[in-house]
Amino acid sequence: MTLTPQPAAKVLDAHFLEARARILDLAAILDRIDRGGGPPDDVRLDRLRAAIKMLLDTNHKRAELAQEIFSLTYDPHWERPEPGQ
Repeated sequence: MTLTPQPAAKVLDAHFLEARARILDLAAILDRIDRGGGPPDDVRLDRLRAAIKMLLDTNHKRAELAQEIFSLTYDPHWERPEPGQ
């Protein structure tokens, strides 16, 4: 099955208001962090900043890159959960 991308105008028509709302939510969250005493030395904030910078790139794999920013690096020594736990 071959996926055919939708025209950009159609995607914007369908998702512009949702994207706008999410950006406004993120801006409000960052404002609250700043009002709380400035940017803390926190890896979570570092990851948010990295993701925001990445979104400005024209790379076509933004969703994949965002997932990588917020994911832990694989550790082959992680304990596997037992079924039923």
